[in-house]
Amino acid sequence: MVPEWCINVREVQSGKNSSNSREVSPVISRREVTLFSTLAEKLQGVFRKLKGKGKLGEKDVDLALREIRLALLEADVNYKVVRDFVSSIRERALGAKVLKSLTPGQQVVKIVHEDLAGLMGEKQSKLVPAHSGGPQVIMLAGLQGSGKTTTAAKLALHLKKNNHNPLLVAADVYRPAAIKQLEIMGEEVGVAVFSRGKDDPVKIGLWALKKAAREGNDYVILDTAGRLHLDAELMAELGNLKKELNPGEILLVVDAMTGQDAVNVAEAFHQKLGLTGVVLTKLDGDTRGGAALSVKAVTNCPIKFVGVGEKVDAFEPFHPDRMASRILGMGDVLTLIEKAQQVVDEEKSIALEKKIRSQALTLEDFLDQLQQIKQMGPLENLLEMVPGFNRANKQLKNLSLSDKQILKVEAVINSMTREERLRPEIINSSRRRRISQGSGTTVQDVNRLIKQFGQMKKVLKQFSSLEKGKMKSPKGLFPF
Repeated sequence: MVPEWCINVREVQSGKNSSNSREVSPVISRREVTLFSTLAEKLQGVFRKLKGKGKLGEKDVDLALREIRLALLEADVNYKVVRDFVSSIRERALGAKVLKSLTPGQQVVKIVHEDLAGLMGEKQSKLVPAHSGGPQVIMLAGLQGSGKTTTAAKLALHLKKNNHNPLLVAADVYRPAAIKQLEIMGEEVGVAVFSRGKDDPVKIGLWALKKAAREGNDYVILDTAGRLHLDAELMAELGNLKKELNPGEILLVVDAMTGQDAVNVAEAFHQKLGLTGVVLTKLDGDTRGGAALSVKAVTNCPIKFVGVGEKVDAFEPFHPDRMASRILGMGDVLTLIEKAQQVVDEEKSIALEKKIRSQALTLEDFLDQLQQIKQMGPLENLLEMVPGFNRANKQLKNLSLSDKQILKVEAVINSMTREERLRPEIINSSRRRRISQGSGTTVQDVNRLIKQFGQMKKVLKQFSSLEKGKMKSPKGLFPF
């Protein structure tokens, strides 16, 4: 008898599975998508059922694994990877230690988290460090349209933020405007760009290395040419660059939205070049997650970075364990803290803490906090990192998470006088009409903001009484 979790791949592709056929190939608008949103919601749904059971039997585990298998296949994860992944979980989950534990559902979630992190590489794979013997070369490869040039600029900015001195090199001499694009992006991130027009890419690379050695650049980032598809000419050129420049890193840039095609491309490049890592772009787009969950298992190449937006700072080192936590709804507090540390002014934070304790918070402080939050990235992505937050939560389903809402709040506050921001209680009906007209919003929007700000101050007052042992349940923590 075939176990419940051993569903056929064809069922997923054809949508014949009766209980889940409506969920095959879900259509999600770009605005609504967060990292692996569809996969995350389905897996979290499975685990909510498991956690609700006091006891787990073999049948319960098989039913859960069947749903996990279906969710992974729908997310375009390689079917061999899914098969091995589910088999490993089943073997561990049916152990006596798990089934006889006080919280068997939580034990299964722990096993899935560990295996999911292992599937993506277990721990962060860092770049080869710079050395005193000369600049470290990072060669970016990939097909046309994968986002190599943008990734080169993002990587340069990332290195610059971490106290390095990178040099960008325009070695794509075929694509129209590729050199100009890199020069514009290099200027945007404040990193020098070396270019020699349409010369031979190998010569350009060698000249760039000499320039980097003279000027003290510790990393040289090579933006190489791509093609619409793999061909012998492209591979020969990349092979020559590897031979002459001896890069410490050969990173393949692949579009995460292409799913299993990205994994196939990575496998082909790895066979020819010997990749040291992968950069997944457009992970914030309409991606089901198959590439991220398959590429390490199929190619044995670690994912080193991910692009999570169009802005030059929307670029993150890839942490498999943190990503597994986000997919399973456990949050990602470490990444959230790291993002906050990059944008938060320490002196302002201390001053704000004092104001909260003395209950002297103003709308000006609120506006300043919103502007710092905006620098950390899209609001939905940030909330994903909060433990326990997920879109399937009934209490949070109607919560507005649009960044446009932040812009609206900013417009309302900016239309107030300084006195109104400091003392919102003086804002009467005529002032509200003036503020709404000045901000291009409605009077209802102004009323809502003032009400929410008042509720927020009450919540903060409750938190500030924690030290005195008077903490109450913070009702209205999300007064939206």
